[in-house]
Amino acid sequence: MSELLAENSSVELPPGRVLAIESSCDETAAAIVENGRIIHSNLVASQASLHAQYGGVFPEVASRQHIRTIFTIIDQSLKKAHVSLSDLDAIAVTRGPGLPGSLVVGMNAAKGLAIASGLPLIGVNHLEAHLYSAWLYEAGTPPKSEVEFPLLALIVSGGHTELVFMEDHSKYRSLGSTLDDAAGEAFDKVARLLNLEYPGGPSIQKAAEEGDVEAFDFPRAWLEGSSNFSFSGLKTAVLREVQKIKSSRKPLPVSDIAASFQKAVVDVLVGKTIQAAEAWNARHIVVAGGVSANRCLRQEFQYRSKLPLHIPSLDFCTDNAAMVAAAGYQRFARGQRDDIAMDVLPNWPISEL
Repeated sequence: MSELLAENSSVELPPGRVLAIESSCDETAAAIVENGRIIHSNLVASQASLHAQYGGVFPEVASRQHIRTIFTIIDQSLKKAHVSLSDLDAIAVTRGPGLPGSLVVGMNAAKGLAIASGLPLIGVNHLEAHLYSAWLYEAGTPPKSEVEFPLLALIVSGGHTELVFMEDHSKYRSLGSTLDDAAGEAFDKVARLLNLEYPGGPSIQKAAEEGDVEAFDFPRAWLEGSSNFSFSGLKTAVLREVQKIKSSRKPLPVSDIAASFQKAVVDVLVGKTIQAAEAWNARHIVVAGGVSANRCLRQEFQYRSKLPLHIPSLDFCTDNAAMVAAAGYQRFARGQRDDIAMDVLPNWPISEL
């Protein structure tokens, strides 16, 4: 990957419109974003209902569905934005991390368009893209409040739970990540224990609405002195409680278990993020990723954070291409140009950026 010509946020960047493609997991998405912030189109074809029968994403099914959908989504995104390829400045595509087969579909589509149009190609890290969802807003709506550096970011999704210190654009320090299950993965697994629908996040949230958060004293893994996370012990505690209740032939109090579990996850995510923000003298906090859509998590952050807080609107929490365009624009405007021969990086950590 080429070096960036400029790295600091004080540099005035040129205008630019970017087409972005996202296919890292089970969402096929394309977007047109101007100047890394203004969304002119952002379309997502979800595969959630397709994978619900498996209780999680089936990689081979996901990649086949991407192939069926991707060029239709790209075409619709261009039409919605009222642009053609000749009106654009660059093409950004998720390079990783993600499912290898899914990533390849998006990458090959982007390469084909780049070759046909002559537009530069920018490979984007999916985790970095989630952070840039905090900058996005729809065309015709008021701009979002400015995000200021240095900031402390929590990336929390089905596959990732990570704390990142962001000194400036494209300058990251990974402080800690999950040692086992990601938070979203724990939601999915507990949902299955409670016979709730996939994906587990929305199902747990809905069930928890009628539950008592203090009904069960589930453990919190604080891992004192560390910015890492662990949710496997919490998941096991829920499993044992479910088994104990079932063996007693009593009705399973699904709402109470869901509420108590959700509160345990949220307490750790919020507590460790705020602790890290204070330790690193961050000016703002960003929370991004699919789990950032959780209502309890958003409310707890808003209640407890003393720093300016940026959580994307619900449309931009889950995987989408607008966030890829936002991150791609920052790198394109600072001089990054990637070789057409670049390959996907399924295990690409943000610490390598």
